[in-house]
Amino acid sequence: MQLNLNKPICFFDLETTGINITSDRIVEISVLKVFPNGKEERKTWRVNPEMPIPKESSAIHGIYDEDVADKPTFKELAKEVHNMIKDSDLGGFNSNRFDIPLLAEEMLRAEVDFDMKNRQAVDVQTIFHKMEQRTLSAAYKFYCDKNLDDAHSAEADTNATYEVLKAQLEKYDELENNTKFLAEFSSRKKFADFAGFIAYNKNGEECFSFGKHKGKLVTEILEKEPGYFGWLLNADFPLYTKKVLTNIKLRGLNNKLF
Repeated sequence: MQLNLNKPICFFDLETTGINITSDRIVEISVLKVFPNGKEERKTWRVNPEMPIPKESSAIHGIYDEDVADKPTFKELAKEVHNMIKDSDLGGFNSNRFDIPLLAEEMLRAEVDFDMKNRQAVDVQTIFHKMEQRTLSAAYKFYCDKNLDDAHSAEADTNATYEVLKAQLEKYDELENNTKFLAEFSSRKKFADFAGFIAYNKNGEECFSFGKHKGKLVTEILEKEPGYFGWLLNADFPLYTKKVLTNIKLRGLNNKLF
């Protein structure tokens, strides 16, 4: 089956030093870019994370400090990665909750602007969990009747994710071969930021989803308590969350001017 695309989609997977979105780093990234005409383009990069890789992480993905000691840093690779994905929707396995947020942090640290405003995000894991409740290896076996022998290799996981999505479209009549539908189907509660600190209410307005102002409009709090905005920017929140807050703040100032 060929995906019904109106723009390219980049399936990608990250291997990292750990699972903390704000403090952990990429050690490998693999991208499979699928074009509307069915053409496929692949690229895998090993990355020097500029920090030691914990043994427990290496035990999972098989990448050790010596494997990436002579590799470029993400800052050195950021523009090349961005050029490959900038015109595309994104797809992955657990990508909405992990890979996309962590990639965004790495991009912003490298001073490459990154957002999801004009992209769809298809999370194949969410589709799988809504339908079958399993892991990527089990999904690959269930949908494709193949064993994922190189699980936790970024390239193998990326290719398996792409194959699983195509098999899901073949299997489930209720799934539409449409990126927008798949993105909406594979999303959970909608948030303005990746980390889930700023949610949308039923009117599509940004609200805090944590702390003393949980459920309150961001615009109202930033106006009533300007010091809170400064605290948020200086606190240990993800860079993308701070970017979203800054954009909301600037939008409010622009609305006052006009």
